[in-house]
Amino acid sequence: MSRVQEWRDDALCAEVDPEIFHPKQGESIGPAREVCMACPVRRECADHAIPNEPYGVWGGLSPRERQRLRRSLAPTAA
Repeated sequence: MSRVQEWRDDALCAEVDPEIFHPKQGESIGPAREVCMACPVRRECADHAIPNEPYGVWGGLSPRERQRLRRSLAPTAA
């Protein structure tokens, strides 16, 4: 079993409607964030999502928040 699969087995998002993790424009990410904040594998989810997931709420982070983190973690040219 892959490491990704291991943390996903413990993710709370598997127990709720997946639509809350893909809100339409103008809808709140609050319901998804509530699930994520209670999730025991939130950190693993966010670590996976920051470099890999352009859409949806992952680890309690919106796509825009993950994009900012990607930029701040990117190596700068010397």
